[in-house]
Amino acid sequence: MNQNKIAFIICTNNQLYFNECQYYIHNLILPEGMELDVIGITEAPSMCAGYNAGMQSSDAKYKVYLHQDVFIREPKFIIYLLERFQKDKQIGMIGMIGGNGMPKTGVTYRAWNVGKVDCRDPDMAYYMYGAKDMKKEDTIVEAVDGLLIATQYDIPWREDLFTHFDFYDVSQSFEMRRAGYKVLVPYQETPWVIHDSSFAKLTYYDEARKICLKEYPEYLPCTPYEAWLEHMKQLSYKDMEQQCDYIRL
Repeated sequence: MNQNKIAFIICTNNQLYFNECQYYIHNLILPEGMELDVIGITEAPSMCAGYNAGMQSSDAKYKVYLHQDVFIREPKFIIYLLERFQKDKQIGMIGMIGGNGMPKTGVTYRAWNVGKVDCRDPDMAYYMYGAKDMKKEDTIVEAVDGLLIATQYDIPWREDLFTHFDFYDVSQSFEMRRAGYKVLVPYQETPWVIHDSSFAKLTYYDEARKICLKEYPEYLPCTPYEAWLEHMKQLSYKDMEQQCDYIRL
């Protein structure tokens, strides 16, 4: 593993976005002695599969996985990442926005209460903030959003479970924690990145949410009643009648 190399890994299907993303990367301040590489992954069947391909093709110790429509505006971005990774070897992952208190439903984006992102949606531009009372300091979180994820350790992405483009980020956060590492959102006076996103496609979101709930119960705990309620939702009407008759007995 090359300790003096950082790789930016991007799943892309749009050359214009990819070029713009690279423009910002190549304008970052690169510390003396560090190498920089940009790896574009095309035709990836899933985000996890694409990121695994990029991870396996690079010998860089430090890797930044980002969307093609994310533009890094903070010129000292690499410096700030290295400072945090090298200060604490237990920090395995850094994201721009994330949170604590993951909801038992698994709809994790509702828990993003730490960090900042400069968002440019099709019909509006705005800053996405965490909680109003979030502390002005780096914060250890339970999970981060996948618009940008930086790592200093290679943990395989779960392409065996997440075969589309949802929950790869939450899964990887949990995998990093399972491996004994911490997940961090750094304090940003102003957002370090711009996310020029379109509207999210949620075709497979619920399917991936259920997989996440099943695979990571230790990070998305639910009460016995909630578990029973989720079970009842999966039953046919006849099965539900039988369950209710059993309860009445």
